Amino acid sequence: MSLSYRDAGVDIDEGDRLVELIKPHARPTLRPEVLAGIGGFGGLFALDVARYREPVLVSGTDGVGTKLKVAFAADRHATVGIDLVAMCVNDIAVVGAEPLFFLDYYATGKLSADQGAEVVKGIAEGCRQAGCALIGGETAELPGFYQRGEYDLAGFAVGCVDRSRIVDGRAVAPGDLVLGVASTGLQSNGYSLARRALLERHPLDRRIESCGGRTVADLLLEPTRIYARDVLALLERVPVHALSHITGGGLPGNVPRTLPDGTRAVLEEGRWPRPPIFELIEREGGVERAEMYRTFNMGLGLTVVVAPADERAALDLLAARGLDAWTVGAIERGVGEATCEVVR
Repeated sequence: MSLSYRDAGVDIDEGDRLVELIKPHARPTLRPEVLAGIGGFGGLFALDVARYREPVLVSGTDGVGTKLKVAFAADRHATVGIDLVAMCVNDIAVVGAEPLFFLDYYATGKLSADQGAEVVKGIAEGCRQAGCALIGGETAELPGFYQRGEYDLAGFAVGCVDRSRIVDGRAVAPGDLVLGVASTGLQSNGYSLARRALLERHPLDRRIESCGGRTVADLLLEPTRIYARDVLALLERVPVHALSHITGGGLPGNVPRTLPDGTRAVLEEGRWPRPPIFELIEREGGVERAEMYRTFNMGLGLTVVVAPADERAALDLLAARGLDAWTVGAIERGVGEATCEVVR
């Protein structure tokens, strides 16, 4: 009796079916610069260098983390692809770069083309929101590596910015103001703690009255906001001194990454509303406030540092784009490496 690759757990036909299923979702994301996309050995992208004086490529890679465990438990896979794109393109956008193209890595123990297509459909939607092309990716079927029905995701984004327009925090000075832009809840960080705090006490279909009657699954699977186009629009109109994408490490861990030494950001806790899911996690899990701030975004997915004279223009532009934003603190003189402190 002969042994086949399918007998060993890898179904090439199912992989081919997945490629055909995802092509219609990837096609609308393509930009004029794309010469070859899904299906080839490599995605081809002809950078329009005439748009730049001194183009600098900016790259970013990330995953979705244990938020995927919630997707598996709820059997809901339509939005984790948006999270994947967001985690990558938001990182390169805060440097000032326009996301140009995106690639994904999807790995599973037993390939289901239908499940994979649902995930990639979300990736394509994230690319549409970011304005970048889904130019390629990799599907890996790894028998015995993952539990049945589970998978892992990684993403890779490439963007471009003129060297003179890189946002690197060098312009930050004491007296500048820190604006905070609302997150969509947890976004894609802190899920190991969030799951420990909530899922040991509540089933996924339980409605939480303090959170507007939404189910636990709805709250935990809320897609991450993609800020890329909003950031680019802001940079066109306002001289932004620094930007931070608030991911793992929260506000204390991320805001200082774009501040110069000798400065510190002081944020006032009462200046912005926290989505009720954070109160729920803090209360149900018995999590200390300091731990909440170093694990979660606490309601701010993005921070923007501007001079006081540009505060109103920045807030008005963000509001016009449908984003809630507030002045949440200021930059002060510090000692040594940059820091961020949240005070009550």
